[in-house]
Amino acid sequence: MNTSPPVNDTPFNRYSTLLAIKILKRTRPSCGGVLMLTDKMCVKYGDRVHLSEASTMRFIAKHTSIPVPKVFCAFTHSGKTYIVMERIKGKMIGIGWVKRPEQSKAKLLSQLAKHITEMRQLQPPDGMGVASVDNGLLFDCRVPGPRNSFRLGPFDTVQDFHRHLRMGVEFDAGHDPEIQTLIEQHGKNSPLVFTHGDLSSVNILARDDEIAGIIDWETAGWYPSYWEYTTAHQVNPHNSFWEIEIDKFLQPMPEELGMERIRQKYFGDI
Repeated sequence: MNTSPPVNDTPFNRYSTLLAIKILKRTRPSCGGVLMLTDKMCVKYGDRVHLSEASTMRFIAKHTSIPVPKVFCAFTHSGKTYIVMERIKGKMIGIGWVKRPEQSKAKLLSQLAKHITEMRQLQPPDGMGVASVDNGLLFDCRVPGPRNSFRLGPFDTVQDFHRHLRMGVEFDAGHDPEIQTLIEQHGKNSPLVFTHGDLSSVNILARDDEIAGIIDWETAGWYPSYWEYTTAHQVNPHNSFWEIEIDKFLQPMPEELGMERIRQKYFGDI
């Protein structure tokens, strides 16, 4: 199921992209599946890349002031998806963070909080469930989908999403009390908000005291309002310093974080 359209998918763009990768992949730097074609352009490609990421960046660029890479073209060829986009000038915010002056940290976190607030003001289309920006499949390597594809959904309701997360388990008085509590919490109303889904320090770029860009939108979509906060807490052990900063740019949701940790305990790590 692919509801996301290609972008500027012309024969010239296809040919030039594939040729550039063939020529440059052994000489140009790459990071996380992204090949740096030039100082101003890069391409993300592979069988786990999806056109919905290109749609997301275009959606965010159109409806917010959040700095995201400009998408030049995006297409699927021979089972792999290619997204050619702007290479934003900036460094991962985590580089040198612990040595950064507190005033500089505060400026960056304040800007980040404003960007997140702006994203929270986006309204889902009528009839939208837990889904990608184009009402299609979601991607999250921390939540295996069918046949370990890491593609899941879309879900008509938040309750359907929660049911998937707990592997279909329903309330039963014989369950462990923690599981009963989890299912009760899953039954509460949680509004849909547009969510990046992986606001780690490696996906936020800074240039001096300015947020230069937010990248890696592959996990984005319409999710329950707590999802941004709980996924942000899945901190890479190498970036453990970031966890203490999360409450400074996202609304703290300790009850929901506790709920998610119970889910992880009984239904797998995320």
